[in-house]
Amino acid sequence: MESKYSLRFIPRFEADLNEIIDYIVFKLHNPDSAIKLINKVEDAILKRLDCPLAFEPFQSNRKRKNLYYRIYVDNFVICYVVIGKVMGVRRILYKGRNAGNLIK
Repeated sequence: MESKYSLRFIPRFEADLNEIIDYIVFKLHNPDSAIKLINKVEDAILKRLDCPLAFEPFQSNRKRKNLYYRIYVDNFVICYVVIGKVMGVRRILYKGRNAGNLIK
């Protein structure tokens, strides 16, 4: 079944993911884990694309034009918004960081 939502990645998400993968590959010397993480991230995003609004939005302290939603993958949080029929993936952050302060 084809999703009724289209998918868009903003450059900041791509930069976040590249930074995480570089760290795993070059600092931790574990390219196999990096590949597994990429696959898990991709699978989680594609699965959520079927029903991106069916989950509780992120409760922010400030007023936002669009609600943020989260997907949890291992120790990471993927942040996205839904605008019309587009699921826009905005960030991927390490869970240990304060996501509320980093989402802009």
